[in-house]
Amino acid sequence: MTVSIRPVEDRDKKSWNSLYEGYSIFYKVTQTQDMRDQVWLWLHDSMHETCGFVAEDEHGEVIGLAHYRQFARPLAAATGGFLDDLFVDPAARGSGAADALIQALKDEGVRKGWTVIRWITAEDNYRARGVYDKLAAQTKWVTYDIKL
Repeated sequence: MTVSIRPVEDRDKKSWNSLYEGYSIFYKVTQTQDMRDQVWLWLHDSMHETCGFVAEDEHGEVIGLAHYRQFARPLAAATGGFLDDLFVDPAARGSGAADALIQALKDEGVRKGWTVIRWITAEDNYRARGVYDKLAAQTKWVTYDIKL
């Protein structure tokens, strides 16, 4: 399968919505249409930090998405990129879409002068971790959340 990556566009709303809903179901996160609409607005607001890519197959069908943002790295006096969400349609897994989305993010990071691309995933997300282990180094850092 041939996969191409490009920034998310207005014409992608229906496909993106379906994929992002699938992402929330995969992680068992309750997400409403209003929540997806808010993220969609962020993706199209040049003043918001959230950006997005989509992966298309050779027929122009959107089969994957990635959301990312820049973040400050004060200790390093640098900036990096954070991959918030990455999801590929289950029917398109193994197509290279995840690899291509991450490569597009790496290219974006080089273009912007970032020093690192960082992300988290669930410990039991074995299929994705198989991809990630080939493309990046797992860190020693442990993540904590304070619910507000």
